[in-house]
Amino acid sequence: MVMHLAMRPVRKTLFYFLVIVFALCVIFPFIWMVLASLKTQVQMMDMTKLFAFRPTIANYRQVFGEYSFVRPLINSLIIAVGSTLFGLCLGLPAAYSIARFRLYRLGSLLLVTRIIPGLTFLVPWYILFARLGLIDTFASLILSHLLLGLPLIAWIMIPYFEALPAELEDSGRVDGCNNYQTFWYIVLPLGGPGIFTAVVLAFIYSWNNFMFALALSGYRTKTLTVAIFNFVEYAEINWGGLMAAAVLITVPVIAISLLLQRYVVQGLTAGALKG
Repeated sequence: MVMHLAMRPVRKTLFYFLVIVFALCVIFPFIWMVLASLKTQVQMMDMTKLFAFRPTIANYRQVFGEYSFVRPLINSLIIAVGSTLFGLCLGLPAAYSIARFRLYRLGSLLLVTRIIPGLTFLVPWYILFARLGLIDTFASLILSHLLLGLPLIAWIMIPYFEALPAELEDSGRVDGCNNYQTFWYIVLPLGGPGIFTAVVLAFIYSWNNFMFALALSGYRTKTLTVAIFNFVEYAEINWGGLMAAAVLITVPVIAISLLLQRYVVQGLTAGALKG
């Protein structure tokens, strides 16, 4: 007993040491990226000036001036919001139907589309959209992002809807609500935390998507993840501009994750217990 009590401070110290080491390994690449975005090309290649350097915002001016990142920023926002909204319109009724009517085969089908690598669907999507004349349109990008965003929303909400007491829906039907009114006025308000979680994760997925945007976008619908290729040239790589663009892509996602992580965790765990 005495030995166990004596080892407790050692274990606690070791635990916090490992947490700090792991946190540094995760955070350091982002810190380096931010610092590199404030350096010139020469300073970036000099490892002796990792922290001691004179900051400059020339890279950010170049991003918004020479490379015109405003339009790709707007495109990414339109596609992310559009795919998230359409995913909610389709995913929420699908999740509710699977949960209430035990349509587990449909749920398994959604899970399969979530497991299969997105690269598998790239060529069929490209051929289909090319024949429909939808290449370089927001419609093709939003629909392609739905391919994985929709199953994500459904599988977040299925256990949440299963955890809601059926008696609440029965009381609504007693008051004269049909199935659609019960779903809209009773189920959806109670599923708020889960819906919020699904919205955040689906938006982040769409915002970070690169593969579909690379194949299906063009000059009019180029997203941030594709526009970053402008900094990679045949003879050299503009590392300063590349890091500044990477910061602009990463900061919104990190900000959303940090500010809303408590609600996301609540939404993910809300459907873990039934009854």
